Amino acid sequence: MTDRNVRRPNVVLFNPDQWRGDVLGHVGNLAAVTPTLDRMVAEDAVSFTNAFCQNPVCTPSRTSFMTGWYPHVRGHRTMHHMLQPDEPNLLRTLKQEGYTVWWGGKNDLVPAQRGFEDHCDVKNTVPEETLPLFGGRSDPETDPDFYRFFVGRLDTPDGTDHYPDSDWAHVHAAIDFIRAADPDQPFCLYLPLTYPHPPYAVEDPWYSMIDRDALPTRVPAPDWTDKPSILPGIQAAQGGDWPEKKWNELRATYYAMCARVDHQLSLILGALREAGAYDDTAVFVFPDHGDFTGDYGLVEKTQNTFEDCLTNVPLVVKPPASIPVRARTCEALVELIDMPATVEELSGITPEHTHFGRSLVPLLTAETDEHRDAVFCEGGRLQDEEHAMELQSASSQSRPEESRYWPRMRLQSSPGPEHTKAAMCRTRDYKYVRRLYEKDELYDLRSDPQELVNRIDDPALAPVRSLLTDRLLTWYQETADVVPHRGDQR
Repeated sequence: MTDRNVRRPNVVLFNPDQWRGDVLGHVGNLAAVTPTLDRMVAEDAVSFTNAFCQNPVCTPSRTSFMTGWYPHVRGHRTMHHMLQPDEPNLLRTLKQEGYTVWWGGKNDLVPAQRGFEDHCDVKNTVPEETLPLFGGRSDPETDPDFYRFFVGRLDTPDGTDHYPDSDWAHVHAAIDFIRAADPDQPFCLYLPLTYPHPPYAVEDPWYSMIDRDALPTRVPAPDWTDKPSILPGIQAAQGGDWPEKKWNELRATYYAMCARVDHQLSLILGALREAGAYDDTAVFVFPDHGDFTGDYGLVEKTQNTFEDCLTNVPLVVKPPASIPVRARTCEALVELIDMPATVEELSGITPEHTHFGRSLVPLLTAETDEHRDAVFCEGGRLQDEEHAMELQSASSQSRPEESRYWPRMRLQSSPGPEHTKAAMCRTRDYKYVRRLYEKDELYDLRSDPQELVNRIDDPALAPVRSLLTDRLLTWYQETADVVPHRGDQR
């Protein structure tokens, strides 16, 4: 336990959902409108351009970055297996350490049936008049873009300057919390927003901010011969390919969703400044995973493929002013499980469980520019793991085709190899994916950054394959289990 007489920094975990790592102005994307993040990186924050999530869907990723454990440590591989009471949770740790923990946004972390009292002091609820996200429901019989998650521009109600959905409600409540916070009491503000998660829908002024002509070239659909079968299966069910103009409209809408979230971040930072709390606050901006957004002719995400558009995510960290940060972009390989280790160091907390995160503080201060030699991501299931097929999902009920997720969920619950268990080992130059029931993958990221050509059978890369296979085995052995810090009597 820490000395509670020492004032510890506030912690803001600004956690949008499904934000790709390349949709940021300060990484050179001319179509991205992210002035808040760009300013942070210019003044007092570090943007980790090689940050990677540990699973490409929501719940497994969140259970990982809140524990410092990889998903395989306790079997968090589905959307319906949350953190259990005997598992660590950064929010609960901060609460036990005397922080006031405020949570405003989606869950996807702890079992809803157990409540949230152990993990936060306040679980924000939204007003009854809050409008449904993304403009409400549609159906595949009347909406030709249904399975592509495309909506487009949202209309704002008369007398408002934004579409008042739950994200906006949580942001406004978070601002109220900051303004009312006791300056002598450290707080953790956890803001897990839904945007820019699809459906792709956003209101003006953000919808109209994106220069369609500035969008980077979309990654084309490859020859699927040596790729995992779930990808062409999803693409076919989502409707095949589109004219490029239509793809650009979908992509621009996603970029505009990111621009809206960037603006919401500016409101949070502004509230911290107005309250005199900005210098005493560590701010972490990161999503849970990325999004296809038209790359490979796909939208949304998968559970067991690891393309960079899904796994490489933004991670921007502003430490409290007491830490001599060197503001910049940093190319070190880092993982989202490094977030809790960083919070612990900044807060002076000694963890009471073994975890695999590494503090980013030496990178924030530029004491070093090296961190990890490889990063890892994993997903999928065993062939007969019916309990890991997510059959309880709404898209698996009596009329599964009425869910936008049907193109993916029908394959996840099939008896075929599509949802095979898989794991990624990625270095700066190469990506290796081990698959149980389908062909492994190996990409030379220097010559093929879009991961279009699987070179797993290329004799020229046999030494690389051997090296990364061994590295993956070492990772599994190092992280296969955790021994409790307290032993039992014999």
